[in-house]
Amino acid sequence: MRPVLILITLVLNLTLARAELLSGQKAVKKPHVVFLISEDSLNYEAHLTMPVFAKMLEKKGKYKVTVLKGKGPNNAFSFPGLEILKKADLVVLFSRRIALPHKEMKILKDYLGQGGPLVAIRTGNHAFTTRGTVGEDYQSWPEFVPEILGCGNRGYGPVALGTDVTVAPESANHPILRGFKPTQFHSVGNIYYVTPLLDKETNVLLNGKAGNEVQPVAWTRNAGKSRVFYTTLGYPTDFLEPQFNNLLMGAIQWAIGK
Repeated sequence: MRPVLILITLVLNLTLARAELLSGQKAVKKPHVVFLISEDSLNYEAHLTMPVFAKMLEKKGKYKVTVLKGKGPNNAFSFPGLEILKKADLVVLFSRRIALPHKEMKILKDYLGQGGPLVAIRTGNHAFTTRGTVGEDYQSWPEFVPEILGCGNRGYGPVALGTDVTVAPESANHPILRGFKPTQFHSVGNIYYVTPLLDKETNVLLNGKAGNEVQPVAWTRNAGKSRVFYTTLGYPTDFLEPQFNNLLMGAIQWAIGK
């Protein structure tokens, strides 16, 4: 009987050791979130707010974080090190009217074409819709807006009104909105006109009101196999609102599949 007990003890110890090893491996392998941001005078200080948010996300201890700040004029822009997307688990995009080298645009399109998830913020609805001439070495992508975000870019509301943000009643229990309390706040940023949304399966999470105008300001959808979250919010002072930061945290978790 004693040899059997010894054998059982050895097997249990090996099982526990293996479980601890696997647990350690899972703890080390964190989802890799890559932020793509651009700096210009009309991009709502994304180059200031997003690195702070990224650092806050990293401190949660659940994610590996990389922030890529692009460089160059809008019509000849570049994200040095964009090859990292080949190993990314999520892209967070806050960039405005940029054209990328063909190689870089292919990397981004391949990432999305292979089902990579995306969280896009505010100027994401004209992220690759450029103005003026784009040189032959660079490429814009205006179709990104309808094909990936599932909306249009139909103008903007008056700056003076800002946007009153409320939870869409039908989405009150959506996991992204678990930390969105209280369920409304006022954004200084003006409203974006995006309706009608192009995807009937779009799940509107938040609505915004400016005067008599009501528009969706945050939603989810599937673009092929990619989980996509987009919000027209993202004005600098929005990042002072706990609801907004919790919204982005929830969107990242949802998009990755957690």
